[in-house]
Amino acid sequence: MTHYQKLLRVSTNGKSFQNITSKIVAIVAESGVKTGLCTLFLRHTSASLVIQENADPDVLVDLANFMAKLVPESAKYIHDAEGDDDMPAHIRTALTHTSEHIPINNGHLVLGTWQGIYIWEHRQHNHVRELVVHISS
Repeated sequence: MTHYQKLLRVSTNGKSFQNITSKIVAIVAESGVKTGLCTLFLRHTSASLVIQENADPDVLVDLANFMAKLVPESAKYIHDAEGDDDMPAHIRTALTHTSEHIPINNGHLVLGTWQGIYIWEHRQHNHVRELVVHISS
């Protein structure tokens, strides 16, 4: 079994979706793996990974609006050491994912036509997020 691993640092712009698909595609190509599995692991508890629509940006807006209603920052939380957006960010991450697994076939990620890979920043301020990309065959 072959393994290839890389740490990717991604700067976020406050609450937003950062499309990282092209970065992951480049790492898969760099690995040389033709058939295998790409595992992504985000090393944070206040941001998440999502595979989502990459053609119509309204989908991402609707997701963000839905999550804001589901987990409001205006609610009273016990944990607020880092501000009003701290605990809601943890809850939003718990409801989504910090890891994803994507098959590799013929040297390419097996994503659907309209799928993109995003880091979903749940905090109001900019952060540098670390993503472990592990490729095995």
